[in-house]
Amino acid sequence: MTKFRSFLLLLAVGALILAAGCQTTDSVVDNQPNESISPLSVTFDTSKVFSSNLTGFALYDPANDSLIYGHNEDRYFTPASNTKLFTFYAGLKLLPDSIRALEYTVRGDSLIFWGTGDPSFLHSKMGNGKVYKFLKNREEKLYYSDANFASKRFGPGWAWDDSNYYYQTEKSPLPMYGNTVSFKIEEIKQRQIVTTDSGLAVFPPIFRSYINEVKREHDAPILFRDFSNNNFAYKPEADTNRYTIDKPYHYTPQLITDMLADTLGKTVTYLPNMEKPDSTSIIYSIKADTAYKRMLQPSDNFIAEQLLLVAAAELGIPLESRAVIKKMKEEYLNVLPHEPQWVDGSGLSRYNMFTPRSMIRLLWKIDDEFTKNEQLFHLLPAGGERGTIKDSYIPPQQDSPYVFAKTGTLSNNHCLSGYLITESGKKFIFSFMNNHYVTSTSVVEEEMNKVLRYIYNHF
Repeated sequence: MTKFRSFLLLLAVGALILAAGCQTTDSVVDNQPNESISPLSVTFDTSKVFSSNLTGFALYDPANDSLIYGHNEDRYFTPASNTKLFTFYAGLKLLPDSIRALEYTVRGDSLIFWGTGDPSFLHSKMGNGKVYKFLKNREEKLYYSDANFASKRFGPGWAWDDSNYYYQTEKSPLPMYGNTVSFKIEEIKQRQIVTTDSGLAVFPPIFRSYINEVKREHDAPILFRDFSNNNFAYKPEADTNRYTIDKPYHYTPQLITDMLADTLGKTVTYLPNMEKPDSTSIIYSIKADTAYKRMLQPSDNFIAEQLLLVAAAELGIPLESRAVIKKMKEEYLNVLPHEPQWVDGSGLSRYNMFTPRSMIRLLWKIDDEFTKNEQLFHLLPAGGERGTIKDSYIPPQQDSPYVFAKTGTLSNNHCLSGYLITESGKKFIFSFMNNHYVTSTSVVEEEMNKVLRYIYNHF
């Protein structure tokens, strides 16, 4: 009886081993990580910083199709601006090499045009003047319509009290000047209340008429725009510095036609209900890579949101982000191990929720499908060299950058997802996601740096 039981036990063990050896999947990215890498396990298990946060991490080796290590890699996190990697992938899949800037039709002596969401028109960092020259040199009468714009000015879950800051500009069908007004506070030698003419430079100048000087109250901001209009309250104070403050303006069709008329030196009329015909002529502006670089390196929220609208224009649908996100999820992101809760282009919304494992798969897809692989790293922030990680993840002994990754930061949340090149020349994909911490972000970054430096040195 004992021999028979031993035989059955050996038979069962053999069957389990055989079954384990026969398991296959499309990619090891979807499998459980290799838990044999004890130093990383010890680091995460003993870190006081990570243990006080909600921290997730995943490390993937694309050469061996192996998920090397995971820590809470299947849990959902608020990604903040890591969302821009999803927007970047949408651009790679849906946009041509250049950005669609205007759609127009000519009827007799009239030129009717519609915006496409192109963020570059008259933008100080990206504008190439092509659209300006086109409108300036046309002999027809100019008519502007926004009947193709189906989006709300803010994304779902955006903070209403951030509407006064440059990082939360409104979405619009025809952005101008990055949808912001620049105010330069001039140097003041004496403590006195200054006039707008002498103490505040405004660009574009048309907004000078929207400024009202008021008496300064305790702790009141120097400049504040009303939530639903373009009235700016300016509260002068004595200062010995010169600095520029960028404030979002509130989109209205009348404001756009006024700014166009002022900029072009000709009349522009608004047509409120002019539907865009099925066939229009198209003007293209900047290279798409220029927009991607501006979105990814300084983490420009405005560019990210507008690129989803440009993608809608390219698809021939009304300018609205949700339809683009839906198409991406159904047609290109259905292979992610966890369904992304993706609601905007920039990551301003706390409704966005991704897992580190899904971030890894997305980055793998970008790396695998992007035809200009060398240029990919030039578009991303680089540790110690450029973008939002210029002063972080500095390579040892002044070597070339080894971290190429997108940051994502909101209050109490900080993420970093991208690529790491080890000292031995291996390429890894990683996603670091930290939520709900109450320390400073620099403390979390320092702990992340220890992990990434260890991988650089030992893998």
